[in-house]
Amino acid sequence: MGKRKLASIQYVHHITPIEGADRIECVHVLGWKCVANKNQFQAGDSCVYMEVDSFLPIQEQFEFLRSSSYKKSELLGEGFRLKTQKFRGQISQGLVQPLSILPEGNYQLGDDVTELLGIRKWEIEERVTSSGSVIGDFPNEIPKTDEMRVQSLPELIDEFKKVSAYYISTKMDGTSVTMYWKDGHFGVCGRNYEYADDEKCAMWIYAHEHHIPERIAEGNLPDIAIQGEFCGAGIQKNRLKLIKPEWYIFTVLDLTTHRRYPLHKMRELCETLQLKMVPIEEEKEIFDYDSVEVLLKRAKGKYTSGMNKEGIVIRPVEPVYSKLLEGPLSMKVLNNDYLLKE
Repeated sequence: MGKRKLASIQYVHHITPIEGADRIECVHVLGWKCVANKNQFQAGDSCVYMEVDSFLPIQEQFEFLRSSSYKKSELLGEGFRLKTQKFRGQISQGLVQPLSILPEGNYQLGDDVTELLGIRKWEIEERVTSSGSVIGDFPNEIPKTDEMRVQSLPELIDEFKKVSAYYISTKMDGTSVTMYWKDGHFGVCGRNYEYADDEKCAMWIYAHEHHIPERIAEGNLPDIAIQGEFCGAGIQKNRLKLIKPEWYIFTVLDLTTHRRYPLHKMRELCETLQLKMVPIEEEKEIFDYDSVEVLLKRAKGKYTSGMNKEGIVIRPVEPVYSKLLEGPLSMKVLNNDYLLKE
């Protein structure tokens, strides 16, 4: 998968009124709902759709966002961050604007206009209270963990209809950590960097406490990357209310074939290494979720701590190549209750 298209040319497939609102209405683009001024768009209009987590530059045409979306970060400087909001009880995710915000030109449906508009992805420096010392970039041969949201590509639902079995896991609220074993070397990485084995790095401390390097070596395992959500105090808001950090595995990658392990093999590996997997909520043969709406309802729920869960991730039991994603089939559905509280 290439870089995420934060802004692209799409079309309005329908418009619905918002109860009790005279000046705004709900515009439907892809699988998303966006609140816009009344009569700004008609069904069938081409538009520029900007996704949640887009960080828009300070420009006159975006100034109307200042009161709701202005942010300043050490990493990105100043701009306007798009996030999930509610207007008159209607959830709005992303921003729909007319093509007139773009330079003159010929635009086709699906064109990526992220860079043209100077939009970047909103990111905050992830700080595990103690992440330790960086020793290098994230290894090239290991794909980073980033799931596609179903609303951005509703056609993924059709791809899931064709798989022989699927499973749904809980999306744990933490930070992505990858531990890998290659040519006899064991390494620990956060989302973007590899870290030194020192007393300061929470992820390395976890690896040693759970004897992960030793168990991999003793198990005579092939070259693999193990990816999971690292959760605990000082990470996000510790919604799982964990006293000690915990690592929940969601992907195991064979570094020789570059294929993901099927679910049963991932379970076996986690048993061998005595690691926890992300909770599996459902495992079935027939995928009978027919729409984005139904999946959004399915994603709601709470962690055992009583806090809203971040959502769910859906994958085939046996990895399948997705034409749409140009990579392994997988999608996430975030819980709107969680997004609104953020």
